[in-house]
Amino acid sequence: MRRAMRFVPLALLVSVAVEIAVFVLVGRALGFGAATLLVFAASLLGLVLLRREGVRAWRGFREAAQSRRPPGRQVTDGLVGLLGALLLATPGLVSGLVGLLLLVPPMRRLIRGGLQRVAERRVSSMTAGDLFGPRRVRVYRGGAQQPAQTAPPQAATTPPTSASPARPAAAVEGEAIEGEIVEPR
Repeated sequence: MRRAMRFVPLALLVSVAVEIAVFVLVGRALGFGAATLLVFAASLLGLVLLRREGVRAWRGFREAAQSRRPPGRQVTDGLVGLLGALLLATPGLVSGLVGLLLLVPPMRRLIRGGLQRVAERRVSSMTAGDLFGPRRVRVYRGGAQQPAQTAPPQAATTPPTSASPARPAAAVEGEAIEGEIVEPR
């Protein structure tokens, strides 16, 4: 984490240089008055959306807490929305475009999933379970570990290859499977 913090001043300097270059290019193409108006309009829209996204995030968190559901999904969705509105409110055309993209629902879901995976890797499994709920685990029957008479007929005759993945096991009502989740490092 400390290594990444070393690059923050450089990243800020590069982002300011990119913003200025894009503003000059748009100013030459549309006129500097139009480019300035575009930046002000985007910032004003960002300020309005910042309030709306903040209230929306708070409501989602509160509803999840009241219904005793893990609040992680609502919190990450709210954080992505707040980040998008904040970037839109920041004066600049590139930051405004990135902020606008973060407010679009498909991109928002994609970023939310990425943030959730990063958070799950950085905290313990118990904390991640408290934040995001239980993890979903798929269980596949392996060829060598399962006796041949209980395996499905196709699985017993044709071993799985790299081109065809193992078939999912049929769920058995009331049967518990013991195991552990091994998290990649």
